[in-house]
Amino acid sequence: MKQNRMVFVTVGSTLFDALVEAVCKRECLLTLRKLGYTSLVIQLGKGKFVPDKSAGEAEDIEIEHFPYKPNLAEYLGKADLVISHAGSGSIFETLRAQRPLVVVVNTLLMDNHQSELADELAERKYLYTASPEKLVDTLRTMKLETLVPYPSSEPSALVKTLDQFLGFAPSIRSVSDHRSYSEVGLIP
Repeated sequence: MKQNRMVFVTVGSTLFDALVEAVCKRECLLTLRKLGYTSLVIQLGKGKFVPDKSAGEAEDIEIEHFPYKPNLAEYLGKADLVISHAGSGSIFETLRAQRPLVVVVNTLLMDNHQSELADELAERKYLYTASPEKLVDTLRTMKLETLVPYPSSEPSALVKTLDQFLGFAPSIRSVSDHRSYSEVGLIP
């Protein structure tokens, strides 16, 4: 009996068809399958692209999707990997759930402040970043065991992280002070 390993994809409440299309391409599905994932659950948002649920059959990946749900905690709790748009709410919700995360930045946005946050968190080794065009490359080269678990979900920890990001406070801890996901048992 094969173990179910789920990838959860979220675009938030807006639209980001380029992300949904990227994860549904055969090359991406093949890559996910080679990495051991068996199901793909996609929160579509307001996008117009609706994936064919049978698209993953050849790669033995089950595809499920829905437009929007106000609470994604159930999916985050079951996810072995999350691929998300770069919205701060989705990023921090996933990090607080202690799930490995690849943030896909929408390169079509004019004022792309979201990429700054994603890049900063990637530099701190909390997540990986990609564009829709580079998603497969990122999936192939990522080493989830090197990700650092996000600090406690205490509001003060979030405030400290945001203060550091905005330049209001010195760095409290270095990356080497954190244990990796594999050290805390989230990645085999």
